[in-house]
Order: sequence, then structure tokens, then C-alpha cells
Amino acid sequence: MTQLPNLLTAARLLVAPYILYLLWTGGYRTALVWFAIASITDVVDGFLARRLKAGSRLGALLDPIADKVLLSGSFLVLGLKSVIPFSLTIFVLGRDLMILSFATLALARKTRRDFPPSVWGKASTAAQIAYVLFAVGHEAGLAPLAVVVILGWITFVLTVWSGIDYARRVS
Repeated sequence: MTQLPNLLTAARLLVAPYILYLLWTGGYRTALVWFAIASITDVVDGFLARRLKAGSRLGALLDPIADKVLLSGSFLVLGLKSVIPFSLTIFVLGRDLMILSFATLALARKTRRDFPPSVWGKASTAAQIAYVLFAVGHEAGLAPLAVVVILGWITFVLTVWSGIDYARRVS
């Protein structure tokens, strides 16, 4: 039972390429279902890890990787297909690259510093998930464009703010 959070994270990582394929080929309804399931596993694996006291180094490493593969990949595909503004894709991927750069520098300097996720990082991730769900839902004919536009602006603001917060915390 203590491995369940890691199994959910691994499942999210494994299903991500299929979701990205569905997005690329226009299988929006199926992609919406799989993306929603994958997003739920992101919440559930963290909850179970805390509840079962089953946190692990593997889970701490795999969870953000699974998140980035699924979310960054989704933003990239949707941006390239002009489903979402490519400028928003650039901000989301730019923030992630900035965080990766800081982490790489810390490893190169052999300085071990932990940066637990901030409330702004979690809010940014939640907004990105909601935005992708509604953008894909709109392409599938299930969500109104107005909601997608509003979520896009919320995602932009939280992505930029969480990037600033992260840069501030590491300096």
C-alpha cells in the first residue's frame, strides 16, 4: 500500500505520451478523459503519500517530472497546434526552464538545497491543469470559450508570479 503513490505517479508519466499523441492528432474528447484522470492522480498520489506516510525520494523526484512531462508537453502541443496562444506556452515553458536551470546550477555547485513547492507553484499548477482541461474541452465542443480565456489569463498571472517567487526564494 505504501507504493501506491509512486505507482500513480508512474502511471501518470506512462500515460502522458498517449495524451500528447491524442492532442496532436485531434482526439480531444479522449484526450480530455485521459488528461482528467492523470490530473486526478496528481492530487491523489500526494494525498496518499502524506496520509500513508509513504513519501519517498523516488516519489519526490518522479512527481514533478511526471507533472512537467504532462503539463509542459500539453502546452507545447496545444501551442504548436494553435489551440492555445503560443505566447502563453512560452511563459509556461520559460518558467519551467528557469526552475530547471536553478536546479542544475545547484547540482553543479554541489549545494543541496531543498525548495519545497510554494503555494504559488501549486496554484500555478492547478491553474495550468484547469486551463488545459477547459481548452481541450472547448476543442471537444464541451466548454465555453469565455471560460478558457479567463483561465488563460489566470494561468498567465500565476505562472509569472510563481516564477518570480521561485527566483526570489533561490537567490
